Amino acid sequence: MRTRETFLEPILLPTPLPADGPLPHRKLIRSWLLPFSRRRTAYALLLVAQDLLLFASAIVATVWIQSVQIKILFGLAGGFLIGRLFILGHDACHQSFTEHRKLNAWIGRVVFLPSLTPYSLWETGHNVVHHGYTGLKGFDFVWQPLSFKEYQALPAWRRVLERVYRSGWAPGLYYLVEVWWLRMYFPRRERLPARRSIFRWDCLLVSAAALVWITALAVAARSTGQSVLLLVGVGFIVPFMFWNAMIGFVVYVHHTHTDVAWHAEKAAWSRAQPFVSTTVHLKFRRWFGLDIGALLHHITEHTAHHVDMGIPLYGLRPAQALLERLLPGRIVVQDFSWRWYFDTARRTKLYDFRAQRWTDFRGRPTSGPANRGS
Repeated sequence: MRTRETFLEPILLPTPLPADGPLPHRKLIRSWLLPFSRRRTAYALLLVAQDLLLFASAIVATVWIQSVQIKILFGLAGGFLIGRLFILGHDACHQSFTEHRKLNAWIGRVVFLPSLTPYSLWETGHNVVHHGYTGLKGFDFVWQPLSFKEYQALPAWRRVLERVYRSGWAPGLYYLVEVWWLRMYFPRRERLPARRSIFRWDCLLVSAAALVWITALAVAARSTGQSVLLLVGVGFIVPFMFWNAMIGFVVYVHHTHTDVAWHAEKAAWSRAQPFVSTTVHLKFRRWFGLDIGALLHHITEHTAHHVDMGIPLYGLRPAQALLERLLPGRIVVQDFSWRWYFDTARRTKLYDFRAQRWTDFRGRPTSGPANRGS
């Protein structure tokens, strides 16, 4: 019997499929990716230890370095490392990080603490809702676009907020308010009707982590004769806000593109086979020789992740390459540039669900109908 860890026979791969032909069943596509699904516990633990050490070092540096400007730089670095730790937790929450289910849950809770992410609530909102219904209006709530009529029906203050969210300048504000505050941190019943005790305990856990973190910075400030407000600002607020900007940006560019379709009806959404068509593979140029995709633990190889959540982050790059070779023209691949990013933000304000195209805030079309993946 073949499992994710052991393969008793080679996987037979097809020749690249024509772009205008029917898309194979998801189970068949996932079978192509089985060789990349092997989980390596020792390597996963090494990644956790490395990123926890780097994060702790960045926060300690905000205390011991005297220059305020350099303190801020280390605070920003701490925010980036929160993002790396979160990506490890994201894998653990998908049970794709190590070979052991309970170990994944413990790792996920630990590495989610710096981002103040309650593990069980993220598991429900991300694994069940987002992955289960990617791009389906009324279910997948992350960066879900409004129609022109819905936008017009909003009160004035909420229309202004929607314009800010969709400006391209405020992905962090969107994630902080719409995802973390409203749906992750002690969510109200109207946002999350299900009530489970583990939700409350995980929220209390991240609250305790925040309290310990802030208290430690305050004690360090007192003992070194520094301003408590300054150290809490550079050692807690700056990293946390940078993290929100980082995750808001990443989620936005993974699922917002003029070639990515949203659906208002479940039947049409199902026919579109959205595990391929509603994600973007964002490709970064090297920056001073650095591999940005590797720095982000390969989370930008996002189509492969949506096809099979069981592929660990260290298997995503070859899995993505194989998908793009076998399904040419089906996968949205985008070279990143700030020009592309802000042009996308300009063109993806609202969505015409009937015509399957993006519009501006006046309801004027800004893209053609999306037709990939069907």
